[in-house]
Amino acid sequence: MAKVLVLYYSSYGHIETMAAAVAEGAREAGAEVDIKRVPELVPDEVARTWHFKIDQAAPIAKVDDLAAYDAIIIGAGTRFGRLSSQMANFLDQAGGLWARGALHGKVGGAFTSTATQHGGQETTLFSIITNLLHFGMVIVGLDYGHAGQMTLDEITGGSPYGATTIAGGDGSRMPTANELVGARYQGRRVAEVANKLHG
Repeated sequence: MAKVLVLYYSSYGHIETMAAAVAEGAREAGAEVDIKRVPELVPDEVARTWHFKIDQAAPIAKVDDLAAYDAIIIGAGTRFGRLSSQMANFLDQAGGLWARGALHGKVGGAFTSTATQHGGQETTLFSIITNLLHFGMVIVGLDYGHAGQMTLDEITGGSPYGATTIAGGDGSRMPTANELVGARYQGRRVAEVANKLHG
C-alpha cells in the first residue's frame, strides 16, 4: 500500500488537529502514514508570549524525507491569504528534489485554517497547491463526496481545493465535527489515489 506523509505547520493546534484527522482518513484507506511538522522559525520567547502550542508530538521533518513517500498532504495556517512562512521556508529548500524530479507523479493535497470564513482559505490552499504542481505532483482536493462542505446548517470550512477549519479571531474555535469529517475524507481520497498509482 501507499506511503503517505501528512506534513504540517501549526501555531495554535488547529492544523495539528486537522493533520491527525487527515492521517486517520489515509489509514482508513490502508496507507502507511507518518505525521511530521516543519521547524518553527519564531524565537521561543515570541512563541511563548503569543501562546503558540509548543508541545506538539510530531517529529520535525527533513526536506529529503519527502522523496520517500507516494503522497504528501500539506497543512498550514493562513497568513494574510497565503501559506505561513514556516511552511514556505521548508518548501523553498526543496529545490534539490525539484531539480532531480524526485516528487514527479506523487500525489499531493492541501488543508488550512483561517481566523474567519473569508480569511483566505482558498488562496492559501492554492499557494500550497502551486508548490505541489511545480514539484510535478498529482493534486487531490476535497471533492463533493464530502457534502458537508455545502451545508448551510452551520458555519463551516471546506472547499473543493482542500479541507479547512475556521479558528475564530482569538483562536478559541477548534475544528468542528464536520470539518474533521472533511479532513478524514480528503486523507482517505489522497491515499486511495496513491494506492492506485503507487500501491
